Amino acid sequence: MLLTKASEYALLALIMISQKNTPQDVDTLSNQLGISKSFLAKILQSLARENILESFKGAHGGFVLARKPEELTLKSIIECAEKKQTMVFECSPSQTRCPGGKGDFCRVWPFLNKLQTKIDMFLDNMTLKDITEA
Repeated sequence: MLLTKASEYALLALIMISQKNTPQDVDTLSNQLGISKSFLAKILQSLARENILESFKGAHGGFVLARKPEELTLKSIIECAEKKQTMVFECSPSQTRCPGGKGDFCRVWPFLNKLQTKIDMFLDNMTLKDITEA
């Protein structure tokens, strides 16, 4: 599973936003985190579309959490930031058998599928609250 800068930046921004009581604007967040403003804006808009963040326009606008930190799983955050399902490899989420047509010859898929299951469980059980309190 490849986590890109999008996941990292989403988590860093969400940590900062969760620690504030007022909407946080993209300019402030990008300056404090040293992140490209345009890239961060795209990430935050994706998070807002998925109801992870709530956005406000205007002079005092910005972003706030749409839900409590303990309700936001890392899996939902990462999948939103990455715009795809978390995967160790393309075949690993398959729940039946090797989807690549290799059938009984594929000795790797069972291992990858078990790893995928453990990663999914970990990310489903870890929340934004867990990482802000770490």
